[in-house]
Amino acid sequence: MRNQLMIVAVASGLALSGCTTDPNTGQQRLNKTAIGTLAGAAGGAVISKATGGDKTGRDAAIGAALGAGVGYYMERQAKQLEQQMAGSGVTVTPNANGNIDLVMPANITFSFDDATLSSGFKPTLDKLAATMSEYNQNSITIAGHTDSKGSASYNQGLSRDRAYAVANYLSARGVPSSRINVVAYGESRPVADNNTDYGRQQNRRVELTINAPNSVR
Repeated sequence: MRNQLMIVAVASGLALSGCTTDPNTGQQRLNKTAIGTLAGAAGGAVISKATGGDKTGRDAAIGAALGAGVGYYMERQAKQLEQQMAGSGVTVTPNANGNIDLVMPANITFSFDDATLSSGFKPTLDKLAATMSEYNQNSITIAGHTDSKGSASYNQGLSRDRAYAVANYLSARGVPSSRINVVAYGESRPVADNNTDYGRQQNRRVELTINAPNSVR
C-alpha cells in the first residue's frame, strides 16, 4: 500500500506540471508530457514488481522522469511539424498512443493514378525531412492507401509504390532508411465512403506515423 501511494504521489507531482488549459473550452487537459509521465511511472512500477524489486516507488519515479522526457520530446516535435505543415494540406495529429500522425492527401502528393511525387509537394517533404533529422530518436511508419476504383491487386501495388516514393524521398534527404517502415494497405482501410467522389478523394492518401521512442538520449 505504501508503494502504491508513493507511485501516485510521484506521478501526480510530475504530471501536474504537464496540465494545460484548452483555449477553446477553458478546461484543463493533460499534454503529452503529462501522459508520458503517468505511463512511465506505471511502467516503472510494473517492471520493478515483476523483477522482484523492493524499491517500487523509486522505480516509478525513474519511469516517470523517462516518460516525461519522451512526452516533452514528442510534444515539441508535434508543434514544430504543425507550424511547418501549415497551409500545405498535410494534417498533423498527435494520437492517444503518444505518436504523431501525418496525413498526406494524394491530390497534393501525386497525379491521379500515379506514384511519382508532385514537384510542388517536394518542398513540404524537405521540411519534414529536416525535422525528422533533428528529432532522430523516432522510427517512422509510412502507409499507402487508395480508393476502391480498379482491382484490389492494382490498388495494393499503387499504395505500395506511393508509400515508397515518400520513403525514398525522405531517405534521399538524410533520413536513414533503417528508421523507416513502409506498409501498403491498398483499398482495405477507407476513412470515407468510396461511393462518392469526395469519399474516394479522402481515401487516396499516404499516412506517416512518427512513433514515440521508449526513451530519449
